[in-house]
Amino acid sequence: MATRTEPVARGAGGGAATGTVRPLDEFERRLIDGWQRGFPLCERPYATIARRLGTDEDEVLSALSDRLADGVVSRIGAVFRPNVVGASTLAAIRVPRERLEEVAALVSARAEVNHNYEREHAINLWFVAAAQDEQRLHEALEAIERESGLDVLRLPLERDYWIDLGFGMDGVVAHRTRTSRGRASPGPVVLDARDERLIAALDDGLAPVSRPYDELARRADLTEAYVCVRIADWLNRGVISRFGLVVRHRPLGWTANAMCVWDVPAGEVDALGAALAAEQGVTLAYRRARADGWPYNLYAMIHGCDRDAVTARREAIAATLGLDRHRHDVLFSLAAYKQRGARYGRGDGRTPTHRRPPSSAVT
Repeated sequence: MATRTEPVARGAGGGAATGTVRPLDEFERRLIDGWQRGFPLCERPYATIARRLGTDEDEVLSALSDRLADGVVSRIGAVFRPNVVGASTLAAIRVPRERLEEVAALVSARAEVNHNYEREHAINLWFVAAAQDEQRLHEALEAIERESGLDVLRLPLERDYWIDLGFGMDGVVAHRTRTSRGRASPGPVVLDARDERLIAALDDGLAPVSRPYDELARRADLTEAYVCVRIADWLNRGVISRFGLVVRHRPLGWTANAMCVWDVPAGEVDALGAALAAEQGVTLAYRRARADGWPYNLYAMIHGCDRDAVTARREAIAATLGLDRHRHDVLFSLAAYKQRGARYGRGDGRTPTHRRPPSSAVT
């Protein structure tokens, strides 16, 4: 059963980490702390990382293989800016308590759904869906409504102020820098057939092999040189916001999280959103469209070591910025049914061959 103080695991989780995993050793902490962004774009990136860490390529590959297998590392690769190479939205359903497990399983079964959580609210099931385009996204949400018999709130992104989800080993958001906050979105980009193949291949991330870009290129029917140049171009243009290790936060000690929302007038929301992005402990900050029965437009995700720490940080931020003069709410995560990276390619959502899915999920 989910408690009201700690998030718990439920369901298959799309390859999420198990509830009990071996603690990180010192080498793994340095590896994960150092390479959540800025991953080398060269023929043998793991050898480059090994030299920086004073070890050999085999040790890096072994450590990453282990952590991909147990789910601490979700994948190695690209975090695309929302709505740049595809379409995505936050969505929510008010589910009767007796149907929660059933509806959560139905939602998680959709290949378009990447995150699916129970949250502490009357509107209790929250998920993120992504697809190659708006039409496919609309069809997926329509199917969920039809199969569940319940209305789905659509809460599309209007502006992102800070979207990264890098987690440091020292209890702070990883690699928070002035230049990585508030960078203007490049907007939707035009993709050719090669781009679409590369994005589909990137859904599964880089394999823990000596020449991962060569392996990625073969999956996408491209050349290794083209793959590296294109990824570098997308990083430079802000199409990819981060390239490196994508981790799951709970095994790293971030065991509580809350979605904090406010109803802010249009003339104030962007300034407050930018201020939220600068606050320590905020892992996501963005503006979303309102919906019937859901008046909130400003969002921040706050992660911490426990519920009390998240609550204290949220209260401090709200006091500093004067946020709580506006209508507000706090939705703690209670259970994770699915957690994986967004898939914008034409893939079928199957687990990549270079890693094995653990048996259960965690938030």
